[in-house]
Amino acid sequence: MSLLERLNNDMKQAMKNKEKDKLSVIRMVKASLQNEAIKLGKKELSEDEELTILSREVKQRKDSLHEFDKAGRQDLVDKLHTEISILELYLPKQLSEEELLEIVKQTISEVGAKSKAEMGKVMAAIMPKVKGKADGSLVNKFVQQHLS
Repeated sequence: MSLLERLNNDMKQAMKNKEKDKLSVIRMVKASLQNEAIKLGKKELSEDEELTILSREVKQRKDSLHEFDKAGRQDLVDKLHTEISILELYLPKQLSEEELLEIVKQTISEVGAKSKAEMGKVMAAIMPKVKGKADGSLVNKFVQQHLS
């Protein structure tokens, strides 16, 4: 079942169950997917493109979360936590730190990187492997630790 089909089914269920938050998030994700398809001039997005959009939506919320937390807006922080948990239902299972660390070590040896100057090369090789399964800032942190 494609992501769009899952979203449509979950949207119908959310309407029946009167889950306003879930319905709102699903509609927003569907709009983002459709806008991206229009922008790229495609009828349907690939799984990889859908994953990119979902990851972008989660990242935007996590970034906003920090800002709202600093501003003391607990109501908005709670709302964003709810939205993030709904979005994460559609992302692939996240890698554990141990699994991610193993991928980082393996990729560094594959690329043959020795210093932080080669960090871009390592990141370019890792990110396609962990797309949607790990937070980019965490990947960046692990790569920096192993290249220092």
